[in-house]
Amino acid sequence: MKAAIVTGASSGIGQEISKILLQNHYKVYGFGRNFSSTDIVSEYFIPISCDITDTKMLVSRIEDISDNDEVHMLINNAGTGYFGPHEELNPKKIHEMVAANLEAPLILTQLLLRDIKKYAGWIINISSVTAKKTNTHGCAYGATKAGLSSFSSSLFEEVRKYGVKVITIHPDMTKSNFYRNANFHEGDSDDTYLYPEEIAHTVDMIINNRDGLVMTDITMQPQKHQIKKQK
Repeated sequence: MKAAIVTGASSGIGQEISKILLQNHYKVYGFGRNFSSTDIVSEYFIPISCDITDTKMLVSRIEDISDNDEVHMLINNAGTGYFGPHEELNPKKIHEMVAANLEAPLILTQLLLRDIKKYAGWIINISSVTAKKTNTHGCAYGATKAGLSSFSSSLFEEVRKYGVKVITIHPDMTKSNFYRNANFHEGDSDDTYLYPEEIAHTVDMIINNRDGLVMTDITMQPQKHQIKKQK
């Protein structure tokens, strides 16, 4: 059975992507910090409790998986966001965003790339629409996502001759708990946000395209733009 690794799999987008991969007959190693609220019930879903910003722990977990399974797919989905004027952030928050949003995907890709090349597999990076624009009150977060998107584009050019598919998905505001650290949240109506299931369905479409077609850059947005301040 083909194996996939999904980070941030305990909730939201990562959880829904994991469900889609299970439906596509993948064995899924889901990385997350706390799986107490995860509703996936499958013998082929293996929850891995891991802080992906702890490099030593991350490397150890990946080595254990690689010793026992053939990893055909990596989905870098986990992310952290802190928002507000840049001067009001602190070094800890900045470090956490860089480590989770950019450093961990770079490390995971390096650790798994030889295997993924061997199987002509998939690397799917869940970036953000913020990677493509200026971001007042979120410039550090946007910078980490822009770095991830740039990495994806360059990596595809590096490994496409081996049959490796590298895809970047840029979702806009999604209805999840991601904005728990922000002073705003999505709008009231469902034409102002995306659902995690919709990003997962996009992954399903991507991996079921004909061999030889790669959709390298997908941007997903709701029809309307609206955010609301937290009360």
